[in-house]
Formats: sequence, C-alpha cells, structure tokens
Amino acid sequence: MPVALEKARTIGIVLLATIVGAGALYLARSFFVPIMLSILFAVLLRPVVRWFESVRVPTPVGALLVLVIVLGVLVAGGAALATPAREWVAEAPRHVKDAEARLRLLRKPVQQITQAAERMEGAVSGGGGGKGGEQSAPGTPSSSSEAPKAMATAFGTTAALVGALVEVLLLTFLLLASGDLFLQKLLHVFPGERSAALKVTRDVEDAVSRYMIANAVINLGQGLVVAIAMAVIGLPSPPLWGVLTFFCEFVPYLGAALMLFLLSVAGLATFQGIGHAALAPLAYLLITTLQNNLVSPLAYGRHLRLNPVAVLVGVMFWWFLWGIPGAFLAVPLVATAKILGDHVRGLSAMGEFLAG
Repeated sequence: MPVALEKARTIGIVLLATIVGAGALYLARSFFVPIMLSILFAVLLRPVVRWFESVRVPTPVGALLVLVIVLGVLVAGGAALATPAREWVAEAPRHVKDAEARLRLLRKPVQQITQAAERMEGAVSGGGGGKGGEQSAPGTPSSSSEAPKAMATAFGTTAALVGALVEVLLLTFLLLASGDLFLQKLLHVFPGERSAALKVTRDVEDAVSRYMIANAVINLGQGLVVAIAMAVIGLPSPPLWGVLTFFCEFVPYLGAALMLFLLSVAGLATFQGIGHAALAPLAYLLITTLQNNLVSPLAYGRHLRLNPVAVLVGVMFWWFLWGIPGAFLAVPLVATAKILGDHVRGLSAMGEFLAG
C-alpha cells in the first residue's frame, strides 16, 4: 500500500509540475520565444561560423558575416516578391468575396435538398410548411474587416514583431560570437558526465542542423515544383505560391493546411469552373503527399525519423502555447527530446515513444 501511495504521489507531482511548467511557458512566451528561436538559428548557423574560424577569421567577425549574408538573401528575396505579394494582399478581400459567391452557388443544391427534407418532416409531423431557405442562410461578415483582426491575432502588432526580430538577431549574434562558450560552461557544470554531456550536445546540434538544412532543401524543391504547377494551371503569381510553400512547409501539418486553404480561395476567385478551381489545391496536395512519402524519408535518414503522432501532438502543443513560432519550433524540440531520451537512462521510455 505505501508503494502504491508513493507511486500515485509521484504521478501527481509530475502532472502538477507539467501543468505549472506549461502555464509558465504560455504566460512568459514573449520572453521564451525569442530565446528559443535564437538558439535554433545559432545551432543552424554554427557550422558556417566554424568554417570561418578554420580560415583564421575571428569568431565575432564570422558571426557578423553569416548574419549579414543571411539577411541580405532574405531582403533580396523579399524585395523581388514585394510587388506580387502586395498586389495579392490588396486583392485578397475581393478574392474572398468571389470565392464565397461561388461557394454559395455550390451550397444551393444542398440547401434545396435540406429544405425539401424539412418540408417533408413538417408535413409528416403536422407542423406545417418548411422554413425559408434564403432566410436560414445569414449573411457573412465582410472579409475585409476580419482580415486585419486575424493578422493581428496571428502576428501581433508591427512594433512587437520588429522588436522581437531585433531581439532574435541580437541574441543569435551573441550566441554565434561566443563560439563554444555555452558548451564549455555545460561541461564545467557537469564534470562527472563530461563525455555524456558532450555527446548529447553534439548529437542535438547535428540532428537539428541536419533537419533544418534537409527541410530547407526539400521545401525549396517543393516550392519550385508548386510554382511550375501553378503556372501550368494558370494561377496568377506562380513565384509567390512557390515562396509561400517554402515557408509554410517549415510548419508541419498546419503549413500544408494553410496552403490548401489559400490555394482553394485563389482558385475559386480566379477560375469560373469548379473543376478548374480545384486543380490548384489538388495539385498541391499531390505534390506534398509525394514529398512526404518519397522524398522526406530519404532525405532525413533513419536518425531523424520521428513518430508522426508525436510530431502532430508536439505541433499542436507548441502551437497552443506559442502560436506560429511554437509550431515552427515543434519538430526541433521533439527531436531534442528524443535525443535526450536516447542518452539519459531515466528518459528511455520517452526516446522509444518519439522514435519513428
């Protein structure tokens, strides 16, 4: 009996600590999110800084050069796509209204069947005539008024976004410029487990950087294929859809769902026929399905394969806590947890569950 009570108390403490920790992560997300993004980018860019160190470039200078190159590429790409993106955003309310009009035409046969069923039910029950179909379909609110609210909810204010970006860049630079100082401090804190701590740190760095690089290469190829497919279908601004694919695919599941929604709206707003409008989301669905089942397993390799159920749960959990940045960080965090489970004896069950 005491053993059972002790086990129950341990489970209760773990559950309570988990709830308290999740609450702290949610309430302090503005503090934790920039730090986690900076650590991720520092891990990703650290091998490039090491290459600069190998050619006798000082570490702070190499870190600055890496960030300048990355920012230059991003700014150049953003400038090239600014015009089509601005045009598409400006036309978004009209596109949504056109899509809603075509969807209402699609709903008419279903509404007629529903009204007929209601009239038959009323006649059988003796309740009189059916309800008017046109009155049962309330008007939808203007999409133009909802769009700013949705954008504000998803990304916050412009000032907060710029402030967070500056904070991430500064922290990333400091982490890169400090070299292996963090690793040295970690080994100093755990002197008795020096080899184990070194292996875990190296494995985490290798797995996360390999995952991000492989993901970027895969997303680039998928973006090119999607852009070509949209050009063949006749959807306006094919490069814009390719770039959106590149960035959205960094967020598992949710990014693909967002792309399917946007392509469905764009198809309904651009093409007259429903079959033609459905080509854009169907083409994207086919491309992303082939990529997930053929390309990704080969690119990631055995060591980066994770339990898809655990990945989905992780994406939902971190999306709930931190929004879009949390969903972006979900897979690296799950991969880190798996590596810890593989090396720490008390966490072996977690490592087994997270393994693909």
